[in-house]
Amino acid sequence: MSTESQNFLEKEIQDSFEARKRLFIGLITGTSVLVCLILLLLWYIPYVGLDSIHPWAPWVMGTVVALAIGFIFWVSLGLVLNILLKRPVLYSRNLRGISIKFFLPLMTIFGRLLRIPKQKIRASFIKVNNELVLSESRKYPPDKVLMLMPHCLQNSICSRRLTYNVNNCKRCGECSISGLLDLSSEYGVHMAIATGGTIARRIVVNIRPRLIVAVACERDLSSGIQDAYPIPVYGVLNERPKGPCLDTRVTLEHVRLALDKFVDVPMQDSKSSRRGADGSEQVTESRVQLSEISLKNAPGK
Repeated sequence: MSTESQNFLEKEIQDSFEARKRLFIGLITGTSVLVCLILLLLWYIPYVGLDSIHPWAPWVMGTVVALAIGFIFWVSLGLVLNILLKRPVLYSRNLRGISIKFFLPLMTIFGRLLRIPKQKIRASFIKVNNELVLSESRKYPPDKVLMLMPHCLQNSICSRRLTYNVNNCKRCGECSISGLLDLSSEYGVHMAIATGGTIARRIVVNIRPRLIVAVACERDLSSGIQDAYPIPVYGVLNERPKGPCLDTRVTLEHVRLALDKFVDVPMQDSKSSRRGADGSEQVTESRVQLSEISLKNAPGK
């Protein structure tokens, strides 16, 4: 990929996801305020009745509520600053789990009240999850990285069964699987194809990766990120030119950028080689940091 094309790709992806980042910040702020108001209400309603139990009871209850509100404020502020500054702040390295287990379900409910589509909320969550994973700035051995792909990337008329053995692919180039296998071989990482959440969980248990680069739609990625926690998952949205779950595609350069960022492989003279479409070997400059690049915008379901 030429420098001009690379710059265009960076700008396209960055522009596509500014709105998603703002949506997450808005939802997490609104959700935090709503939860704090509910906590205050839970304290205020029984306030008079608590006196009959013990004179100190209202104050004890008030202290508990105040601590809960303070914790929610700290978590929300830490997440927002982590997103904006793209580095851990306020001891926020462990906030990814809180955003996955606590905020996503509440944000979905809050977004429903505001009539925000689930798909937008999920896409925003995936974007921010990627930012949090990137902010940890960690490298992993190739044998501890898993590329987890959905079966819908395979050509729908292909007779090869790839779910249990991706090497059954004949690499005809009619779908994205061939290029993904090339990336898997180039970086020395695991690659597997899953037909659903149950098989995906089995694959993760068997391989025991320390990082997953996953390709899927908004729904499957958001649920997969939740299921895989505490294993970090970097998500790449698939492209759905024929609709959901049929002959989907993925931009290989997005997956390559993720592998460049996370896989601990030596890069000689800041360059790496790869095979071009004509089979010749091409040399490309070391790739840009993913801190400015993330998911590619995908069409709606």
